[in-house]
Amino acid sequence: MPEVEIRIGGRSFEVSCQDGEEQYLQAAAGMLDAEASVLSSQIGRLPEARMLLMAGLMLADRTAGMQDKLATLEAELAQIKSAPPPPPERIEVPVMPAGVAETLAELTARAEALAAQLEDKTAGPA
Repeated sequence: MPEVEIRIGGRSFEVSCQDGEEQYLQAAAGMLDAEASVLSSQIGRLPEARMLLMAGLMLADRTAGMQDKLATLEAELAQIKSAPPPPPERIEVPVMPAGVAETLAELTARAEALAAQLEDKTAGPA
């Protein structure tokens, strides 16, 4: 078991942990040290046991608040998941029946031919 030195509230402690858990221990000690630093700046020097107790209680209070918030968010998520899905959006895509393009092309050609004939008749002999 590795021995890790941590600092909390300006005091050093030797703590054992499982292999590979050193960084988690350091992170937890950092959180506890941050709370102890707040206490030290507000109250001043405290006995070690009292400082650790108060810092631990402050972290526990923060954790309880986060657990309440997490429970609320999980309830909201469950409600969203259990809600029926919104109705599907209707999308209409225009579809031309087969042969319409050819028919339109034929009508266009006829109209152009008629227009050309009219032009020839109205222009007259030159």
